[in-house]
Amino acid sequence: MSQRTYHDPLHRGIQLDSHRPGEAMVMALVETAPFQRLRRVRQLGPAFLTFHGAESSRFTHSLGVFHLARQAFERLLKLSPDLEPHRPLLYAAALLHDIGHGPLSHTGEEMFGLHHESWSARIAQNHPQIQACLDQEDQGTAQAVAALLEHGQAPHPVVKRLVSSQLDCDRLDYLLRDSYSTGTRYGQLDLERIMAGLTLSPDGDLAIHPKGLMAVEHYLVVRNLMYRSVYNHRLNVVCNWLLERLVRLARQLGPALVWADGVMQRWLWNAEELDLDSFLANDDVRTGYHLQRWQEEGPPALASLCRRFRERDLLKATAVTQLTREEQLQALAVAGRLAEQRGIDPSLSCGLRHQELRGYHPYRGGLRLWDGEQMQALEEASPLVASLATPAATSWLIHPREIQKELRRTMDVEWGSSLTSDR
Repeated sequence: MSQRTYHDPLHRGIQLDSHRPGEAMVMALVETAPFQRLRRVRQLGPAFLTFHGAESSRFTHSLGVFHLARQAFERLLKLSPDLEPHRPLLYAAALLHDIGHGPLSHTGEEMFGLHHESWSARIAQNHPQIQACLDQEDQGTAQAVAALLEHGQAPHPVVKRLVSSQLDCDRLDYLLRDSYSTGTRYGQLDLERIMAGLTLSPDGDLAIHPKGLMAVEHYLVVRNLMYRSVYNHRLNVVCNWLLERLVRLARQLGPALVWADGVMQRWLWNAEELDLDSFLANDDVRTGYHLQRWQEEGPPALASLCRRFRERDLLKATAVTQLTREEQLQALAVAGRLAEQRGIDPSLSCGLRHQELRGYHPYRGGLRLWDGEQMQALEEASPLVASLATPAATSWLIHPREIQKELRRTMDVEWGSSLTSDR
């Protein structure tokens, strides 16, 4: 088939034509087993328990990232035709940037202690189907994709920026897509104006024309809001804690007490020795099946955690950001004592989670404005962007809902003036 169209809810028709440069390679990559596996990996992990529409997959997102990378590349190619030889690398890296995600995406990384960038590189370089597609396009492409995805190395800075930077095609797509699927309205980007604002600086690197400044400011504010309202939602925090605790407990109990098939055995008890086949054999379906089996047949403590997650009987989270670390530990001890009094195991129901959000990193590949005559750092031109560079920390005390009222009464007595009003 020389042409194909993927009908995307955001970008409408994503058309591929094997007669256009690089697109036959993309069509072949999409049909490989490792890429098709991404249909079985949720984009937002357990966020579907908070936002019922959050059911989109890494497959859909990855196609969207490729689509935006192609748009940006065509825009920049008009400014610098010598970018053309880098097209295959950009297309492949944009499409495959998430191919190394485990079950439940980022939550799976925390559960199992893996890094998707490393696995994406391994798959690109070593999986026979993927490696063949890449090197058939241009010998050495598989190795170049692996170096870009794992180490950020690219033969041209524009390729690196479009794949991984503070204004990359990954972020542009996931903000739009995650806003759409969760039903929130924060992720409405002016994508056309952002694309029109892309330009090249005299050193050949990516820059923003001043006409695109407000659209980029809006994008950075949107990203901040999406993290605060969706990605770091308190129920997501609880779900992530539950799943991490669940896997940790399964590992502690060991194969003598916890049933697992051959693939999950390697994930749980031999993660350092995972091969490509074992890694790719795990996805949301296999992990979900194990949660079901453990709920039905597992040791009581493990079954309890699985039941909480699968039946959405979630723990509560109270904001303790304004407390000192010592006070937070004291609050955790209070929660544990109250849980024990109710006959609830505190090791399975009480914990602390800390997060830090920085909306913009001026020293981590910071963005630059270029009007054809003068170069300026984005944060120097925009007080709004400068304000987003200040990190904001959040801390949550996780605890059973049965002790919520008594816990908060106790905390109000002990630290009432220090607690936030948003609990």
